[in-house]
Amino acid sequence: MTAINVSIGTAAVLGLADVRMETAPTTAYLMLGGRCVMGCRFCAQARSSRAGELNLSRITWPQFDLGETVVRLAEAVERGDVKRACLQVTVSTGYFQRTLDVVRAIRAVSDVPVDAAILLRDVGQVEQLLAAGVDHVGFGLDAACARVFHQVKGRDWNEALALIEATAWQFPGRSAVHLIVGLGETEAEMVRLIQQLHDWSVVVGLFAFTPLPGTEMGDTAPPPLDTYRRVQAARHLIAHDLARAEQFTFENGRLVSFNVPHLRALLADGVAFQTSGCPDCNRPFYNERPGGVMYNYPRPLTPAEAERAVDEMEVSVRNSHRFCSPKVS
Repeated sequence: MTAINVSIGTAAVLGLADVRMETAPTTAYLMLGGRCVMGCRFCAQARSSRAGELNLSRITWPQFDLGETVVRLAEAVERGDVKRACLQVTVSTGYFQRTLDVVRAIRAVSDVPVDAAILLRDVGQVEQLLAAGVDHVGFGLDAACARVFHQVKGRDWNEALALIEATAWQFPGRSAVHLIVGLGETEAEMVRLIQQLHDWSVVVGLFAFTPLPGTEMGDTAPPPLDTYRRVQAARHLIAHDLARAEQFTFENGRLVSFNVPHLRALLADGVAFQTSGCPDCNRPFYNERPGGVMYNYPRPLTPAEAERAVDEMEVSVRNSHRFCSPKVS
């Protein structure tokens, strides 16, 4: 049997598992590659992790037969339950070729958009994935700056960023980057990187750091909610060309003013606080526990939730109709 790991929520949507869910995933999340040879200090699949081999972030990923999984995926797409598939690929022997094989297996039964979050060597591998039918190539940059990247991933920042930039220019609109708030960066560092990636037409998927037992950062606290809300709002404004990072005011690395007119009205629909990333990616409870702090809402917010999320930013919006001179420190 050729097996593939399927997130437990996805397995429920595909009819492979019987699980009660508050919100169902709208993207099918599949993981392949096994235990990773990389040493990301926050990751349950890292070589140094003592977490279970079926874990990634807070989610369990049981194994199922690949053939049955792709057939069930095609059926879920036909029903309208699934809008996209996303491959989470760990670094192990033959992982790139296996990714191509899985993409082709999905393509053989469905035209659902397929994304692949994968560590790549060069633009040539990007081209192979796109030719096989991948919609977005996902880069797990995670960190917001060279300092944090080196600390938590132990890799070369300039090399990683150069590949993202080259991909963005050669294949416009086909790149996505995952960023994790709470790894040790300042809000200014995170927001400036989001602006840079947006200028390259790169989709940004925002995550909140989640401490996981068995990982090197298992005892590190998640980011404060107000920090995450401010970064969410900044990402939303930047992604929709409603503001630029240069417009915001930072003090000691903290975002203290957006300097955007009618800010509360711009955020009133709550979209800024929903899961961000590729289209139809809602990642239910990837960073959250049911009943706990809701970093990324996997569904539209109610008006009361949206208002509360704006208040949770802890930034005054009463005078947002006035522009202030941006100050960065």
